[in-house]
Amino acid sequence: MKIDVDKMSREELNDLRARVDAALETLAEREREAAFREAEEVAKKHGYSLNDLVGPAGRRGRARGGKASGAKNPPKFRNPENPKQTWSGRGRKPQWIKDAEAEGKLDKMRI
Repeated sequence: MKIDVDKMSREELNDLRARVDAALETLAEREREAAFREAEEVAKKHGYSLNDLVGPAGRRGRARGGKASGAKNPPKFRNPENPKQTWSGRGRKPQWIKDAEAEGKLDKMRI
């Protein structure tokens, strides 16, 4: 299926972006699950469970405890007028979020 993005409206492009983002998330989850199953099979082949090798959390802990300093929350909203502007949903609301809320268009900006 070929899509001519040059003929699409801003709303259609934003909808397409949302669908692509959702498809990429689904694909990443399937790939992660497949990798986990493969790792379980390899561990079993050598007489271990994956839990024996990496612990019950499924991955090794950090060398130091707590959250990494300066770690940011992932963005939950994107400004369609300027895609570089995002907001995590925490802290002070940017003006473009306030405007979208007033117009009832906040859901269209959700990533």
